[in-house]
Amino acid sequence: MPEGIVDSLWFRVARLCGTWGDSFDVWQDGLGQVALGLRENGKFAATVGGVVLSIPRQVAKTFIVGRIVFALCVLFPGLNAIWTAHRVSTANSAFTQLVKLARSKGARKHIAVEHGRLAIITGNGNREIRFKNGSVLRFGSRKQNFGRGETEVDIEVFDEAQILDHEALEAMVPAANQARLPHGALLFFMGTPPAPRDPGEEFTARRTEALAAKPDGQVVGVHGDGVYVECSADPQTGKPGGPDLMDLDQIMKANPSYPVRTPWESILRMRKNIKRDDAWRREALGIWDVLEQLRCAIDPFQWRDRKVKVAPTEGVRSYGVKFSIDGVSVSLSAALRHDDGVHVETIARRPLTEGTWWIVQWFTTDPERPKRYEHAAQIVIDGKAGAVGLGNDLRTAGVPARVLICSGDVDKVDHLTTDNVIAANTMLREAVKRQTVTHLEDPDVLDASVVGTTERKIGVAGGWGFEPKTDEDDSTPIESVALAHWAAMTSKRRPGRKTKGRVMA
Repeated sequence: MPEGIVDSLWFRVARLCGTWGDSFDVWQDGLGQVALGLRENGKFAATVGGVVLSIPRQVAKTFIVGRIVFALCVLFPGLNAIWTAHRVSTANSAFTQLVKLARSKGARKHIAVEHGRLAIITGNGNREIRFKNGSVLRFGSRKQNFGRGETEVDIEVFDEAQILDHEALEAMVPAANQARLPHGALLFFMGTPPAPRDPGEEFTARRTEALAAKPDGQVVGVHGDGVYVECSADPQTGKPGGPDLMDLDQIMKANPSYPVRTPWESILRMRKNIKRDDAWRREALGIWDVLEQLRCAIDPFQWRDRKVKVAPTEGVRSYGVKFSIDGVSVSLSAALRHDDGVHVETIARRPLTEGTWWIVQWFTTDPERPKRYEHAAQIVIDGKAGAVGLGNDLRTAGVPARVLICSGDVDKVDHLTTDNVIAANTMLREAVKRQTVTHLEDPDVLDASVVGTTERKIGVAGGWGFEPKTDEDDSTPIESVALAHWAAMTSKRRPGRKTKGRVMA
């Protein structure tokens, strides 16, 4: 908790909430006092660092934060508050909860009336509640760029903060610099521990900073200018020798609303819908994975910094194909070497149940560009699940052996070695660090692969390879990009002259 708290706005907020029938548990009362704590100068003690809540599902964090924000809108005329979530459905869920409050007998008197109805706006994608005193509370999805470019925002709620990248944060936080609230702006970050595939670096950094300032062995630490609250079971829960995942003591430790507000039936219903143990540990028990497990092979921040809106069109093309180790998927990527570096894109990722003939057709008989291979400096193929078969099919379809490099034995084709793969991985990571590679935004495939991929050791000489963090992650997009980038950087072939067009063309 932050230093220097001498008073709190919570007492006014709690009294107001009581007029429309709300009551608060002990933990909610304590959270409210700290979150709205004031220093001697009248400013929020957490106006700089914000209020960070790492709390599992079904603990009513939306309830307590929603009541705080709604009450502040009533108490301070003209207050401008925004509630953002990563997903549209999450933002809509929060909106629905607070609309129910706005329409309640006790609170509706504070809501503006427009055209004979309560000013609750739902049209044209807008979600907002307008108050009689000029305050407004708006809801939206960060995925749809809601909240960017705002000005004079007093309260910002970052729901699903475990899916909050630094780009979105940098675009939204400056809006609070011109806050008109006399106690200063207040930012809430609330979520569950990030899954390995989530861009959770911002949320993780706030937790790391808070825990570093807390003395060992103490539950509460007083330091700095922000609030951090974590509700979680013991880290060994669900691990060998640790408590069972459904241990009641651990559930009570992680969920202060159990069993009074969150009954056992709700826990069972949640477990039925969260079947994977690792997801249950995070989302129901609030347990953070070991930081090493969250480490990405390529720094997601550095990767996102290399995003461009328009790809270069002139240069020498190379391609990479990677089959997953488990034989489930295959990815095809391209690299365009130009005067200022290399641009990369993932062209497609498909399940191997669809076969690989689509790759052969794409290189040899695609109506958009027949004999695309003629413009390729190199096509690199890796993976026991299909490299040899694809290499032979490409040769049969007319692709010259000199264009191909394959990890399996294909007649007259150069062999891709383990050292080549290690070099490809290292070269791509260094290119990202040195800012010599670019890519387009590709959140569902390539960007997700970067976030969901860690590294594994290869050999004893410091070599490494990509590895998916969980069964839900796929490392083949970034692996195929690494192969294409390596080919672009090392191949001496210059087929014809430099060609123009889209990278994947």
